[in-house]
Amino acid sequence: MSAKKDYYEVLGVSKTASADDIKKAYRKLALKYHPDRNPGNKEAESSFKQATEAYEVLSDPIKKSKYDQFGHAGVDGSAGGFSGGGTTFTGGFGDFGDVFSDIFGDIFGGNAGGGFGRSTSRRSSARRGVDVEARLEIDFGEAAFGSEKEILINGSKACTACSGSGVEGKSKLETCHTCKGSGEVYVRQGFFTMSRPCNTCGGSGQINKNPCRTCSGKGFVRAQKKLKVKIPAGIDDGQTLKLSGEGEPGVNGGPAGDLYVHLVIRKHEFFERRGSNIECIVPITFVQATLGAEIEVPTLDGIVKMKIPAGTQSGKTFRLSGKGAYKLGAYTRGDQLVHVNVEVPVKLSKEQTELLKKFEQLSNVDSVPSYKKYRDRIKKIFS
Repeated sequence: MSAKKDYYEVLGVSKTASADDIKKAYRKLALKYHPDRNPGNKEAESSFKQATEAYEVLSDPIKKSKYDQFGHAGVDGSAGGFSGGGTTFTGGFGDFGDVFSDIFGDIFGGNAGGGFGRSTSRRSSARRGVDVEARLEIDFGEAAFGSEKEILINGSKACTACSGSGVEGKSKLETCHTCKGSGEVYVRQGFFTMSRPCNTCGGSGQINKNPCRTCSGKGFVRAQKKLKVKIPAGIDDGQTLKLSGEGEPGVNGGPAGDLYVHLVIRKHEFFERRGSNIECIVPITFVQATLGAEIEVPTLDGIVKMKIPAGTQSGKTFRLSGKGAYKLGAYTRGDQLVHVNVEVPVKLSKEQTELLKKFEQLSNVDSVPSYKKYRDRIKKIFS
């Protein structure tokens, strides 16, 4: 019999390799040489056995320590509870079974726990309910100040005829004859025996021979339900609210899914939102801008008075503190920004026209700073 290969050499790692590096090296070899991927290939099967034997030792701190000190003699049947040959393992595995299941999930569809004491039976049959999405339109003010809305959701609810059991009348669920109630069956994968959920009962371990006629044994029925949705103050357009447990009911005792409400804020005919600030454009007359005035400005709280200083230019922005939307998650509000737009008169009467001409004659260009600056620059550049 030929001498065994060094375990580090088999996995292609150094003696100082970390546990994670050892696991990665084994995973790579296991996926490459597994018999189910290499049917009838004795060389691949031998390589797979060697890699598995090496990993079983090097992944266990105690066995690895003995192997580092005494070599193969330290981990043979008499020294470490490991029976060489790569196909039979006895004694403590530590987390080897969990690692094995994780590695071979890629090969066996994620159910590789049977040979190592992990159970994927009834627990795996309980499934979380499906998440549900809904769209909700709200008014501008409802988003700014918060509100409570009622929505109608098309979904499912527990069947009242069977109280969610899925069984008709006084009938009861029967133990599955295939898996004897365990919820799992064992199948051969190469030279390993693996466990998988029972196909007969779907992993539940029970058979429903008399399903409820109302829900067809599902335990729930399609239905509409009304829900109250609390809109937090300061919510913005496009944001989503999550209502935990308000989605589809779970299967076989699994938790319900969640409801995601996507918010759409209707546009306001006067205001625009910028974070927690509210913006609007207010027109003022030529005379108001020139002489100054007190004007009425709409806000989310109603009409307020705002002073326009004499000589206000078009596009000037005024700030009304605390008149914006609430800041999300806070008790403070943003501001309202008022942009004034100076409008010149149109369709003037003869008298108005004459007055403006006279005003122009009496005007000094120095009273219009931006115009004077513009005229001076033109002269300098083009004269």
